[in-house]
Amino acid sequence: MDASVDRVAQPWGSRTPYGRHGKWPTRVDTFLKEGVEPEAVRRWVQTASLLHSDGDAMDIAVVDGRMVGVRGRARDRVNRGRLGPKDLFAWQANASPDRLTRPLVRRGGRLVECDWDTAMERIAARSRELLGERGPGAIGFYTTGQLFLEEYYTLAVLARAGIGTNHLDGNTRLCTSTAAEALKESFGCDGQPGSYDDIDHADVIALFGHNIAETQPVQWMRILDRLAGGDPPRLVCVDPRPTKVARAATVHLAPRAGTNLALLNALLHEIIRTDRVDHDYIAAHTVGFEELVSRVRDCTPAWAAGICDVPAERIGEAAQLLGTADRLMSTVLQGVYQSHQATAAAVQVNNLHLIRGMLGRPGAGVLQMNGQPTAQNTRECGANGDLPGFRNWQNDSHVADLAKVWNVDPKTIPHYAPPTHAMQMFRYAEQGSIRMLWCSGTNPAVSLPELSRIRSILSQDRLFLVVQDLFRTETAELADVVLPAATWGEKTGTFTNADRTVHLSDKAVEPPGEAKPDLDIFLDYAARMDFRDKDGGPLITWHDPESAFEAWKRCSAGRPCDYTGLSYDRLRGDSGIQWPCHEQAPDGTQRLHTDGIGWAHPDVCESYGKDLVTGATNDVVEYRSLNPDGKAMIKAAGYLPPHEAPDQDYPFQLTTGRTLYHFHTRAKTARAPQLQAAAPDVWVEASATDAATLGLDEGDLVEVATPRGAVRGRLRVTDIRPGMLFVPFHYGYWDTKAGHGPDGDAPGRAENETTITDWDPASKQPLFKTAAAALRRVERGDGHTAPAPTTTASAPARADAAPATAGGPAALATQRAEASRDHDSPGRHSPEHRVRDQHAPGHHAQNRHSGDERGEGVG
Repeated sequence: MDASVDRVAQPWGSRTPYGRHGKWPTRVDTFLKEGVEPEAVRRWVQTASLLHSDGDAMDIAVVDGRMVGVRGRARDRVNRGRLGPKDLFAWQANASPDRLTRPLVRRGGRLVECDWDTAMERIAARSRELLGERGPGAIGFYTTGQLFLEEYYTLAVLARAGIGTNHLDGNTRLCTSTAAEALKESFGCDGQPGSYDDIDHADVIALFGHNIAETQPVQWMRILDRLAGGDPPRLVCVDPRPTKVARAATVHLAPRAGTNLALLNALLHEIIRTDRVDHDYIAAHTVGFEELVSRVRDCTPAWAAGICDVPAERIGEAAQLLGTADRLMSTVLQGVYQSHQATAAAVQVNNLHLIRGMLGRPGAGVLQMNGQPTAQNTRECGANGDLPGFRNWQNDSHVADLAKVWNVDPKTIPHYAPPTHAMQMFRYAEQGSIRMLWCSGTNPAVSLPELSRIRSILSQDRLFLVVQDLFRTETAELADVVLPAATWGEKTGTFTNADRTVHLSDKAVEPPGEAKPDLDIFLDYAARMDFRDKDGGPLITWHDPESAFEAWKRCSAGRPCDYTGLSYDRLRGDSGIQWPCHEQAPDGTQRLHTDGIGWAHPDVCESYGKDLVTGATNDVVEYRSLNPDGKAMIKAAGYLPPHEAPDQDYPFQLTTGRTLYHFHTRAKTARAPQLQAAAPDVWVEASATDAATLGLDEGDLVEVATPRGAVRGRLRVTDIRPGMLFVPFHYGYWDTKAGHGPDGDAPGRAENETTITDWDPASKQPLFKTAAAALRRVERGDGHTAPAPTTTASAPARADAAPATAGGPAALATQRAEASRDHDSPGRHSPEHRVRDQHAPGHHAQNRHSGDERGEGVG
């Protein structure tokens, strides 16, 4: 039956229970613009979500050339018709009246409109000038995780073989580089071993630093449906915040920030001590087990408890679940990737699966998750610091093979050093060696650490800044040239989600004004630069998305991410298809490593690995001596304290992350009224214990300060672990009077005013989650409430919550009850929130949000 469900108040919709090894039932979610009846929609256009890495398949409703709604695709393997709140509502941003519709150039200190020829010729002229004066190292490209595969591949070819620069990376460096590095360290090559389908079969699901309920909400729906069915899985959750996952977990571990590696070493210690390991699998498919045994021998739960502030008994309970699971599925995300010793910790999750033989079978797999919708494509196509097709920059035969695909001399492709990572690119720009930076689909003036430094870099007169985007973002306001781009629904292309499922997104409507697809912009630039192959022909021979896809297939042939069995026609079917897809696997590949480890041999591996502590790059001789037969590598690492620790002046640990209702810097989601109402402004989370100690109350205006800067927001008192503060990173300045930075000397709104310039030595991913901070009241709340959702991890503290840490005084029950009462008052759930949810029981929303009751401070 059909029922209306408020998908802001009930973001995960209704339940469709199913049992272990069963098939996830279909539930089709649909949202149409008010006044549009389903029978009025004659045209539905195929696509998938572009606001998280789930890859939820959907169709766009088009009436009279306009988007009027979306519905889930019932037969797609990823979501079986379900959509999350961002899927349902964020498409409305496409029609926002403040979309960029014409190019802008800076004249007299101001951005003014111009035609495309003027803008592109200015970029090409500056490129030619810099190539002549300073060489290819003067030009850098910083891209996103939201373009299409065809666009990344074109960018990689023009940057690496056209310009010849080593400076090409994406903002996926901020979210997914540790995932890639961890897979390369363990398996010799990128590529997710597991599948979302493992949720159907696992009896234990472990989530390490992964708030799946808010980052991949449809897969959380899948877990919820398993929990409601027969033989439900048991959950292990590692997260310092009281997420929905934590509250549903059998065991919840809330470690002190920066101590993930110590916790994981203790879990491995217990599993090895109790001999819950698969010795036959270890002998047949791995190297390095003895080193791990030696490294974790003294890493007892009691030892880890002293470091992590987690009860030793709780660590033992988690190890018991992990060690006795029949089918163990693990996921990892930013709580590990953006924290201290990120790669070393992520690799230990791989080690957990390797020593237990939990790979390549239904329900037994690991997903080193992605944060962005097309992060996987940046890695495959070489737009994030790797060579296309998972080729090894240190392997001359791989470089020669790529040069053959592109018909260029191998010396044309820079491989004299590791590809430059994003944080190093900004350092080069700061020092003056990079003089032109082209940012496509990303907003570093809000998303990078230590924003005062980033603004100073981007504002330099000597840096020629090109920004290619949908709106006048904080970064666009600092640019020399701004190019208006088309987005999802306005162009055609493919993208690949976190479990290797490739979807096709067809063009549904025309872009606004003169906005162009990113592919067309890159092709225009390549033509103006007249890039040539070694025979004098055009370097880039394709002209549209489909021909670009066919070119990519040739580049991927024979590589781990082989797309040769795919085509646009095949992808216009009922469901996306998982790579590798080729003649031997014409229907795609559900799981990797089903028969040993396939891409770790020294001759074919993507990487020879790094030292997990120092980040030093290994060479082929070291790699071959360790792993001559190409097995999985069990790599151990010892715990080291974080670089910045709390002290008397900065006694708290500050962490950051997402909320369910927003994506990145809110360029799209804040322009969708339902999503903006759900979380309209920045807030600060602190524990009830710490709030009571400091005399703070829910709704107080507080300031969080670090040695780099400060941010202000209303206080939400939650069940976060004592000693930790949380601030969401989504909020910047484009919807404030300042436009691109703080107002005058006032503290900022963007959480990254406070974060440290530091990165993991192996993956080079910035560490957003380990800053030391101070907290103080600026003014009393006087009836204000925090503009934070109550449906998510930011829910008010509960009187019955049990602390998941070893120490700290109990929270005041009275204060918790008052905070809960303040935020359980009815919210205003307008009809626009409601969606059609097939098979949903018709009950009223019980879990309300308070964010839509407050709008001050929002532009």
